[in-house]
Amino acid sequence: MSKPPGYRRIAVLDIGKTNAKVVVLDSQTGTEIAAAKTANTVIRSGIYPRYDIVSLWVFAVDALKSFAAKPGFDAISITTHGASAALLSADGKLAMPVLDYEHEYPQEIRDAYTALRPPFEETYSPRQSMGLNVGAQLHYQKTAFTEEFAKVATIVTYPQYWAARLTGVTANELTSLGCHTDLWNPKTGEYSSLVDRLGIRNLMAPIRSAFDTLGPVLPDIAAEIGLATEIPVYCGIHDSNASLLPHLVAQRAPFTVVSTGTWVVNFGVGGDLTHLDPKRDALANVDAYGRAVPSSRFMGGREFEILSAEIGNVPLEDVAAALGPVVAGNLMLLPNVAPGSGPFPDRKRHWLNADGASPAQRYAAMCLYLALMTEACLALIGANGPVIVEGPFALNETYLKVLAALMERDVIALPGSTGTSQGAALLTGIRPAPGPERRFTPAAITGLKDYRCAWHAAME
Repeated sequence: MSKPPGYRRIAVLDIGKTNAKVVVLDSQTGTEIAAAKTANTVIRSGIYPRYDIVSLWVFAVDALKSFAAKPGFDAISITTHGASAALLSADGKLAMPVLDYEHEYPQEIRDAYTALRPPFEETYSPRQSMGLNVGAQLHYQKTAFTEEFAKVATIVTYPQYWAARLTGVTANELTSLGCHTDLWNPKTGEYSSLVDRLGIRNLMAPIRSAFDTLGPVLPDIAAEIGLATEIPVYCGIHDSNASLLPHLVAQRAPFTVVSTGTWVVNFGVGGDLTHLDPKRDALANVDAYGRAVPSSRFMGGREFEILSAEIGNVPLEDVAAALGPVVAGNLMLLPNVAPGSGPFPDRKRHWLNADGASPAQRYAAMCLYLALMTEACLALIGANGPVIVEGPFALNETYLKVLAALMERDVIALPGSTGTSQGAALLTGIRPAPGPERRFTPAAITGLKDYRCAWHAAME
């Protein structure tokens, strides 16, 4: 086994659906020693809603330039949200804008795509709303914009688009191909039949491992950033799989990872694919080693943002005090706040017994809702072993206590916002550095079992 490179600091370009950041991580401690952040905005003019690639690139180069001066970095890794691909012309520039996956297509185009896509048993990718299947995006772009699509020479997955900008080397990678794109067959480890049905096999960039070095930063970009030496750029990884990677290295199956951000993505490591229900947003993701992992998800982070804005700021001690009365009074929120995905995709949000409820009570009910949604997602994938929660929800004590009580097993919270960044940094060969964690052992919450039954019954 080759010796890992002696990198002291890793710069990570981390583009989430809501925000983008560049961080520098210390390879020995895993500590974030420098960070810059910006909103990931959507431009709604033009042929379709698209990501502001120009602004993201300016932000990334400026941040790397600043961090090259201090604290410095020895390698660059990349992670981005899934459900996106970049379509490049022969000169390596964008042939078409990078489509926002929340854009919905005309019904006739959706129907035509539904008739084309492979069965779930081939791809383990459920039919998604909007553009959450990358195959649906490519079909829409090819069908609705034939003149523009004719200029496409290469298709790359989204993390690898940024790697190509930095190195000039185009690639695709399995974690992004395997996250509900309809383009990948996780059983055979090959492209699905959809690639040929769309007639795009010759456009797909070569597949490279997430752990591969694609090349050094291009000379002109290196000069702009102010790099004194050649800096290697790693291929990159889908963000939920970046969050999963440190646990694959450190834990023994079975275990469960709840990766929270705009989406709450759940991984049942050590489970099987037999009982996945595509109608309830259960699917297979493909991990950094190319293995299929039973997964489920709901748009929990987006729902938290919406509800928090509606409820307002509430002191945490008030939320904790409100939990008991909320459970006793069956004050509950039914799904979905963000419609069209998750374990109950056809439902629309509805409050029960909420008349006159205080902000603290609504906030406690929101935490109960998020924990019940997570539990429902974990049941869909037969999740076993300890439950590891990483990302923003790892800071929500009420959610964590309720989840531990519902699951009747330990919940391990890994606070901090760098789970995806730390996972991406591991692609460079450094060892994972254990971070702070909090363990929540199951503790009885009076009336919770009856509350759970009432919550499910209210949806029947």
